[in-house]
Amino acid sequence: MKYSEYSVVVIGSGAAGLYAALKISQQINLPESLLLITKASLGESNSKYAQGGIVGVVHQNPDDNVSMHVNDTLKAGAGLSQKATTEYISAVSDEVLNDLISNGVNFDRDSNGNLTFTLEAAHSMKRILHSGGDATGKGITDALVKAVKNNKNIQVVENSMAVELLINSDKVCKGAIIYNEITGEHEVVYTSALVLATGGVGQVYKYTTNPNGATGDGIALAYEAGAVIQDMEFIQFHPTALAISPDSKNRFLISEAVRGEGAKLVNKKGEEFMSKYSDKRELAPRDVVTRAIYSEMNLEHAPNVFLNAAFLNPLKLLKRFPTISSRCKENGIDITQKPIPVAPAAHYTMGGIKAGVDGTTSIRGLYAIGETASTGLHGANRLASNSLLECVVCAYELADYLSFANLEIPKKIDTGIKKMIDVYSRTVKGKEYDYESLKSKLKDIMWNNVGIIRTEESLQKAKKEVEKLKNDFKRQRKCLNQGEYEYRNMLTVSSLIIQGAIERKESRGAHCRSDYKQTNAIAKHSELIKTH
Repeated sequence: MKYSEYSVVVIGSGAAGLYAALKISQQINLPESLLLITKASLGESNSKYAQGGIVGVVHQNPDDNVSMHVNDTLKAGAGLSQKATTEYISAVSDEVLNDLISNGVNFDRDSNGNLTFTLEAAHSMKRILHSGGDATGKGITDALVKAVKNNKNIQVVENSMAVELLINSDKVCKGAIIYNEITGEHEVVYTSALVLATGGVGQVYKYTTNPNGATGDGIALAYEAGAVIQDMEFIQFHPTALAISPDSKNRFLISEAVRGEGAKLVNKKGEEFMSKYSDKRELAPRDVVTRAIYSEMNLEHAPNVFLNAAFLNPLKLLKRFPTISSRCKENGIDITQKPIPVAPAAHYTMGGIKAGVDGTTSIRGLYAIGETASTGLHGANRLASNSLLECVVCAYELADYLSFANLEIPKKIDTGIKKMIDVYSRTVKGKEYDYESLKSKLKDIMWNNVGIIRTEESLQKAKKEVEKLKNDFKRQRKCLNQGEYEYRNMLTVSSLIIQGAIERKESRGAHCRSDYKQTNAIAKHSELIKTH
């Protein structure tokens, strides 16, 4: 196998990974170049498809302040958001967003050149910055991709994924084993700082807004390596994904900002229904809106409800949401004339690798940022548009942290790591699995039993069925292709979600147990640790 050495290795090229690579390279004189690894093409990620925007508590918006944003976040987080973390991320947002602008990110502005802000659910005021109307994620990632490509100190490898972390006998991360889907080869990379920015887990569910690569790779690898994993039971199901057909599994997101601009949720009779569920109606927290839609769908035995924006100013609507209107038009829907069919879909995980705002984890030398990490910001339910902010703030803080770290490349690899590497030098026995069929079975299990509403019975059923899939899949280490590695990781993160949901004997935020009531008691973060 090929061996290579780098000062820093970043795995993942969403907003968090791109910005981390850029800031580390800008702030640190690295003895060796920085390696950025991405499973698909550079920039392909959940971040790219984020529509609504990014929270900004910035000086250009004098009516807003940190305490107001923190209060909104804590309310949405249902008692699990960490106040100190939330305060820090909010307070740093002005500095980081202005740095993004200096690195080529263009946020929308009015005719006078002032930043424009919009409102989203559970925010007490307009504080959401956007780019390209409803293409904020794309605007940010496109700018960062360009900056990374222009940076000579960043080496980019596409179509590759980490398949195992190299942890030595002192429980320090010394690198990873990388698999290249194009060549079919494995490679060992050594580093003193391995950054996981591999995104979320949406692909473990039948219906999701996430792209195909969101298979929980980083979380699975960190868990198998012995890192502390936190709050995996909290999966946010976005209330409004485009629901053209039950056969459409990867569903196009209809941004929360559409409701922020005044659109109404209606049933198949055209009746508004959110007043039955919350006095905030369409602007209630996401978990509330999702359960309301789920309830209406069950009452009507319908595959979807509708989001009606047809009564809004058509010119303003098309200008504000060009991406959404274009996708709907492709499916025969003029959003200025007809309501949009929508249904919930798995969207975001509040859980992940337990990490600080600087990316530090329970394993030395291993860092986690973005959706892969769980910093405590989101608690039990993510406040809209906080995710992109967390991505860039934590990437920014990680670069600052590493500027004070010893980034000497490990020269001595102990026996334990050599044994791990040897596994990947051996030939895999057996035929290739039909991983697409296996993934489909897993997605059905998770959607039907560990979805929007959960019970002890459904969770135990899911646990048993996933354990059977695990036992039937014989490749726990080296696999034949990317699809098998993804399926292996999906099994791991599914088990973590199930176990967390079983252990949390309450309903809180996005975790709804119909056999347990919502509680106002002080909650604790759930932690899962692999025992070797």
